[in-house]
Amino acid sequence: MDATFNPHCDFKPLVKTLDSYCFGCSPTNKAGLQMKFQAGDDSVISRLSIPLHLCGWKNIVHGGILATILDETMSWSTIHLLKRVVLTTSITVDYLKPVFADTDIVSQGKVLERISEREAIMQAAIYNREGEICVKSQGTFRLFTPDAARKLKLMSDDILSDFEQFIQVKSDMNQP
Repeated sequence: MDATFNPHCDFKPLVKTLDSYCFGCSPTNKAGLQMKFQAGDDSVISRLSIPLHLCGWKNIVHGGILATILDETMSWSTIHLLKRVVLTTSITVDYLKPVFADTDIVSQGKVLERISEREAIMQAAIYNREGEICVKSQGTFRLFTPDAARKLKLMSDDILSDFEQFIQVKSDMNQP
């Protein structure tokens, strides 16, 4: 990831979540983070502020919450950029600077390497309001076509139908 984040890049909003129970991105999960995502040419971002009740030490966001933000960001980056249903295989997280509650942060995810049709290595970082990296991660993600996810019963048919529409809309938007 870049040492600093450029907030002036052109990012466009992605559709609402495909799953209404997700702790990371569901707009209806009141206990969750309710992350919203925007996409650029080669990355996906989320701008958010973490409430005080998700702290470890006073005013410092809990490391597990930060790992969740990075995992969610890498997942949405994979969904948007690679047009696949994903499951996290593994992630590593490096905590570089504290992230404080009730302050604006940006998480950004990118594809590091597509290993095969079924696997990708992703990366993500959380930036503070000064644009400095506070937390960074790398993850391995298993990739599934909607048909493969349906056969494995990874998601309901409703969610997979929404996913198929989502990736079709994104493909149409990328056409000249």
